[in-house]
Amino acid sequence: MLSVNPADGPVLSVLYGTDAMRSVIGERAFLARMLEVEAALARAEARLGIIPAEAAAAITEHALLEKIDLPALARATQNTGYPVVGLVKQLTALVGHEAGRWTHWGATTQDIVDTAIVLQMRDAFALIRQDLGRLNAALAAKAREHRDLVMAGRTHLQHALPLTFGYKCAMWLSPLITMRERLDQIEPRILKVQFGGAAGTLASLGDQGIAVAEELARELNLAAPDAPWHVARDTVTEAVCFLGLLTGALAKFATDVILLMQTEVAEVFEPHAPGRGGSSTMPQKRNPISCEYVIAQARGVAALVPQMLNAMPVDQERGTGPWQAEPLAVPQAFTLAHGALSQAITVAEGMTVDAARMRRNLDSTGGLIVAEAVMMGLAPHLGRGGAHDAVHHACDIALAEGVPLAEALGRDPCVTGALDTAAVARLTDPANYLGSAGAFIDRVLARL
Repeated sequence: MLSVNPADGPVLSVLYGTDAMRSVIGERAFLARMLEVEAALARAEARLGIIPAEAAAAITEHALLEKIDLPALARATQNTGYPVVGLVKQLTALVGHEAGRWTHWGATTQDIVDTAIVLQMRDAFALIRQDLGRLNAALAAKAREHRDLVMAGRTHLQHALPLTFGYKCAMWLSPLITMRERLDQIEPRILKVQFGGAAGTLASLGDQGIAVAEELARELNLAAPDAPWHVARDTVTEAVCFLGLLTGALAKFATDVILLMQTEVAEVFEPHAPGRGGSSTMPQKRNPISCEYVIAQARGVAALVPQMLNAMPVDQERGTGPWQAEPLAVPQAFTLAHGALSQAITVAEGMTVDAARMRRNLDSTGGLIVAEAVMMGLAPHLGRGGAHDAVHHACDIALAEGVPLAEALGRDPCVTGALDTAAVARLTDPANYLGSAGAFIDRVLARL
């Protein structure tokens, strides 16, 4: 099979997604999970006395992907539009006539497909949970390590106020902790069995339909919904929306690191290895390659969110197109999200920090970054308006003449009459104007 998606190719797949996620969300896993659902259904119905126990045992024994003729299944799928019909026919043949006639008892195609996707998502969420924990631990370690490392905070890409690199790490970390909390909240809503029969009423099972659905849920260790959700696609859509939120937070982290790696800033860097992030023509280049692929994959996931939202209006009791659009989005979204997460871990665990460069950049404006601190210090003496005017005038002098802010302030009698030299020195020291940065770091770390 020729690949047209870089995430599934033999070369570019090392940049997009991960093998671990592909192994649980890919097509082979999907087919295997459908067989798992068929076997679980047989066992559930056998326990309820609906089908013979011997039939359930035989179905379970043969419901293995390695026993399926995949080319034949592809041909059957092309003919019917769904893989379940061909899969059930092959499973029935493997089981034999006597036991095989109990295969897929009371179920419909979408029951098997949807429940298989839920099982895949459960495995996919486990991977994301594990690696999100690893990323959060790395960022927490950086926040602790650099709790008091003062640097320039930037708004509109310009110096704003001083903060610490530990604070910056905590701001990357906080929404990612929330992602773990969101995952805890959404899994009970998403990880539930789908079993409704031909039109959602389980009419073929008489008065035992709900009992079978609940027993199937227990067999697969999934939740049993209040009603079949085959035409209520909010749960699968919520999963992809969650991935959009997750990768959006990852992209914020990656964007900041890219900006901090700029030659003119050069404060934080991705981990380096010989040739990593290199250029075919410029030997000096160390491009932010992991961050670039975090952002690229985040944009890929964001593009799939509307596809899922648009697939929600399913017509009547079985969709004619919306439901069929989901398989184009769900596996891709999980693959790209885990790829972005993996690249972010590389950055977080291996980033290097140039504290000396941070200090030089912080001092590059000669104290202008703490102009607000001086204004607030003068305000009790001159009033807020007067203090603002005095400091603004001093900033103009500092910029025009290239002198430190403290020197420019010393030329204004209004300032010197209110503040002595030691007070001005204290107010123009960035380390003295960090506000609650340290407390915010501690509050974020406490959430772990």
